Amino acid sequence: MILVTLGTSDKPFPRILEALEKNLASGKIKDEVIVQAGCTKFNSQYMTIFDLLSIEELNKLIKKCDILLTHGGVGSITMGLKNQKVVVGVARLKEYGEVASNHQLQILENFSNDGLLIHLDDLDNLAETIKKAKKFKPKKYKSNTKNLIKLLESYIGDSK
Repeated sequence: MILVTLGTSDKPFPRILEALEKNLASGKIKDEVIVQAGCTKFNSQYMTIFDLLSIEELNKLIKKCDILLTHGGVGSITMGLKNQKVVVGVARLKEYGEVASNHQLQILENFSNDGLLIHLDDLDNLAETIKKAKKFKPKKYKSNTKNLIKLLESYIGDSK
């Protein structure tokens, strides 16, 4: 099963759903697809789409999915990685009015360069990327949260 998460932005992100619909209709992608669409309104003959799911329901779907197809949001990416899922990331882009800046490109490039996910930068390659994702073995994700907390505590302690 492919789980798609588009984040909680107030800007729609239909490009990814249009590409999926096209590939599902043509039979290039045969997987079950479940979508948490956020504010993106989209009608599909092939996908099960929810606006927003509770964190409990989202966690159940993440644990069940084979591939997490997501926007370039750090929270969505790390949720997938913490659950040892194959993550395919597609950046929301300024040129389509999906974000104010193209910061998601850098986020996805950094995670991809570290071997943690597959960065899909051309939705015309979606079906091929899904095939590649089924064989992809991401590096084990190690959170840097503890080091960041120590750094912040040190900084706060020094500023008192």
